Amino acid sequence: MITNLLRGAAAFCLALTPLTLPSPVAAATGAVVPVPEVLPLEDAVGKLPVAEEDRTGYTRDSFRHWNTGLDAGDGCNTRNEVLLAEAVQEPAVAAGCKLTGGKWLSYYDNVEVIEAGKLDIDHMVPLAEAWDSGASAWDAKRREAYANDQGAAASLVAVTARTNRSKADQDPATWMPPLPDAHCRYIGEWTATKLRWSLAVDPAESKALKVYTEACETTVVHYNPAP
Repeated sequence: MITNLLRGAAAFCLALTPLTLPSPVAAATGAVVPVPEVLPLEDAVGKLPVAEEDRTGYTRDSFRHWNTGLDAGDGCNTRNEVLLAEAVQEPAVAAGCKLTGGKWLSYYDNVEVIEAGKLDIDHMVPLAEAWDSGASAWDAKRREAYANDQGAAASLVAVTARTNRSKADQDPATWMPPLPDAHCRYIGEWTATKLRWSLAVDPAESKALKVYTEACETTVVHYNPAP
């Protein structure tokens, strides 16, 4: 499907090296093109600014989701586009983007799920955490872009409802996936998402990330700054 191709292309872009050259159009217009970054986890964590968090004024409605997604013509919202992109066995798609069948693997707990309704789409960095870390200064359009971000494969992830709701709005200082084998991937994707959106980390979060860098020394972080 178009959605899968678009998300796949986005994921591919994140794997490009920093040597990627600007497009001819960008060069001709002088437009600033975000340059993909590939860094060892320790270096990536070191790039995160540290600041105290502030949740003043936060409401979940500050982030409009789910919108019409990458393909406004496919009848699927962002949630269902993510489900289609991440399915390990593609579901059938009926009118109104109703999904039946299919199979997913929730990497937080290594659980196979065969009903789309039993999955949550987790914001890798929760909306409240994003607000605390810098999104409070954004306008509504940018917050909507964040809440529906399919430009990076790590930003939104289909996982069991149980793990997503256990996580809630916590950062790695207080919550990690229950599957130990998922920890390095999770820390890498958390860091990539914060860097992509220029979000800060609080002191406890920064300390936790640095502890994990010692156990995840082979983890590489791929990210592309958000437009």
